[in-house]
Amino acid sequence: MTEALFDEAFLKKIELLHLIAKKVFAGNAQAMRRSRKLGAGIEVADFRAYAAGDDLRHIDWNYYASTRELLVRLFEEEEDLYIWFLLDASSSMRVGTGARWDYARRLVGALSYIGLANLDRVAVVPFGKDVKGTLPPSRGRSQIWKVFRYLEQAEPGGATDLAAACRTFVNQTRRRGLAVLVSDFYDPQGFEEAVDLLRYRRFEPLIIQLYDEDDLQPDLRGDIEVTDCETGERVRVTVTPDLLARYREAQEALLERVASTAKAKNLLYFRAPVQVPFDDLVLHVFRAGGFLR
Repeated sequence: MTEALFDEAFLKKIELLHLIAKKVFAGNAQAMRRSRKLGAGIEVADFRAYAAGDDLRHIDWNYYASTRELLVRLFEEEEDLYIWFLLDASSSMRVGTGARWDYARRLVGALSYIGLANLDRVAVVPFGKDVKGTLPPSRGRSQIWKVFRYLEQAEPGGATDLAAACRTFVNQTRRRGLAVLVSDFYDPQGFEEAVDLLRYRRFEPLIIQLYDEDDLQPDLRGDIEVTDCETGERVRVTVTPDLLARYREAQEALLERVASTAKAKNLLYFRAPVQVPFDDLVLHVFRAGGFLR
C-alpha cells in the first residue's frame, strides 16, 4: 500500500472522523435514510383491504375485533443509500506536483470509509472524457481495503468531458443515490449539462471543487511555451504582470461560476483548496448535512 496516500496517520484520521460522525449525527442518520418504498420493514406506512393470499401476520387483528373488517398493514422498507463517487481522473488533476489528484483520492477514501461504516453502498467512478471503469458498489467496513487498492492503482490521463462522462454514468446506473462529484472542473465545454443530467435522472449531486492555491499565482515570467496537459496544444506567450492578473481573474471566475451555478440549482457545494487538510473538509461536509443522511 502506498504510504503517502493511506498510511497509518491517514487511517487514524478517518477513524476519528467516523467517531465524530457517529456522535454528532447518530440521532437522525437512520431516519433520514428511510425510503417511502413499501415492503417488509418494521414501521407501518398505510393500510389496505385484505385480499386472498396476503400474509395473515400482517392483518390488523385489533381493528378486526372491533369492526369485523380485515385490513392489512403495509410497512415502510428501509433501503441502503447508494453513494457514487464520480472522481475526475483527467490529466489536469495531476498538473504540477499532483496535489489535486492525491487530495482527491484521500478525500474519496475518507468519505468511502464513513459510508461503508454506516452500512451504505459505496462505488467509485473515475472519469475523463468518459467513464474509465467503475469499482462496483460494496457494503461493510471491511470493503474499505478494496476501495483503497482501487484508488491507489487509478491513474489520471486524457481530457475532461463532464457531460459525456455523466451521460455514460446515468445510462449505465440503475440505482439512484448520492452522486459526489469531485473535480477541478477544468472542462472547456462547461459542467452545467453534467449536473443537469444527474438531477434529471434523480441522483442527488454533491459538488466538491478542488483547486491549488499555488495555481492562482504561478511563478512564471518572460517568453515561455505553454502546453495544454489534456490536449497537447502548445502556445508561445510572453508572461507579463498584466497577463498573470488576467489569468488569476479567469481562475477565480471559474471558482465563482461553479459555486453560483450550484447555488442557483440548490445543490450542496464545497470549494476545497488542497492546502486545507482533507479531514477539515470532511468535517465541513458533515456539518453542512451533505453526506450523512
